[in-house]
This record gives sequence, C-alpha cells and structure tokens, in this order.
Amino acid sequence: MIVAAALCPAPPLLARELTGADPVVPDLRQACLDAVTVLVQSCPDLVAVIAPGERTGTWDGDAGFDLSWYAPGLRAEPRCGAPAGAHAALPLPLGLGRRLLDQAGYGGARVLQSVADHEPAARCTSLGATLAALAKRVAVLAMADGSARRRPTAPGHRDERAAAFDAAVERAVRGGRLDRLLGIDEALARELMAAGRPVWQMMAGAFGDAPVSSLVHYSDDPFGVAYLVASLAPA
Repeated sequence: MIVAAALCPAPPLLARELTGADPVVPDLRQACLDAVTVLVQSCPDLVAVIAPGERTGTWDGDAGFDLSWYAPGLRAEPRCGAPAGAHAALPLPLGLGRRLLDQAGYGGARVLQSVADHEPAARCTSLGATLAALAKRVAVLAMADGSARRRPTAPGHRDERAAAFDAAVERAVRGGRLDRLLGIDEALARELMAAGRPVWQMMAGAFGDAPVSSLVHYSDDPFGVAYLVASLAPA
C-alpha cells in the first residue's frame, strides 16, 4: 500500500554538471530535496520512481543516466560498482529521481518505471495501482513537468491555455483531489507540452480512492515551464 509520495519536476538544471558550481534556481532544487526527504522519512519498504519516457517499462537500477544530449562533453553517469557500458542509460527524468533518492539518503529497494506519452488514463491508473501493491509500504517519487508554454521564451513559446491548465493541476494536488488528474485532456496536455500528464495519472492510480493530504513546497515557472513540488500522503 502507498504510504507517501513526492511530486517533483525533472528539468535538466537539477543536474549540477549542467549548471556549474553556482546552482540555478536553488529554491527549486532545495524544494525537491525537501519533498524527497519527507518521502524517505515515511520509512517505505520500496520506492517507485515514475517518470516520462519513450516507452513504458521498468529500468535497471544500476544504469547510469545520459547527460550528453544537454552537454555533448558529458557521458552517462555510471553507478558505483557497475561496469561501464553494462546497462542502457536511464532517461534523464528517472536518473534525476534516482539521484534525489541518493541525496536524501535512501538506500532501500526501488523500482524505476517510465511511462510513455501515448498511455491513456486508464492504463496509467492501472500501472500506478500495480506499483502501490508491490510491498507493504510503498512510496512513489513522481517526476513530472507541467506545461512548457507559459512564456514567450518558453520551449514551446506562449500558449494562453497553459496557465489555466497548470492551475487546475495544482488545485487537484493542493486539495488532495488526485482523481481530478484522471480527467486531464490528453490532447491538450500534448499541445501544451505537459510531459507529466501520464505520471500524474499513475500517481493518482497509486493512491486509488484514499483521501490524500498534501503540502506544496514550490510552484513557479522560472523558464516558462510549470514546476510543482509537493509531498503527499494518505490523509
């Protein structure tokens, strides 16, 4: 059963290698670490890290993650004790989630699960419920960005619908009404480049019908992309 969840975005700037010694948006980085620390303090038997990916499936926990797309001089980060080239590189969002768990001092069992954008809400809900049943005490770390069209300088340029879309997601999280995430318009989410849609719905599926309490640590769009950080637990 699920005992806690942390919702974090997965921007590349969370990787220190890409931003240099001076952290970019340090309040966002700290908020993510705070949320994951709260998750670890729930004493889970297993943490499921869920994130967007090109395919739906589980990943090897010993895989490194590849930053070279963002910085060609960098290679995939190897895991300690894993031979180079032994595993396919993780998608960046999963790699960042795993790194957050490491930073928060979590050394227990974990599952790394990616979910593809084409998965419908019903499939995402089922996947989340399956993860929640993997152990007696399961925590979920959901790596999910909101819309990427909040400003003229955003990756997808500005779309007037983005603010209302993200506000609805935030209200659902703040109010513990995760069931409302299941009704997100999938086509609109794609148009707004909201990569987190299937991940939000997996998280909702993990909680099922349980009432949810939440604490939002961060909500902003510093680069025209909506970033929401929250801690959630059964009420």
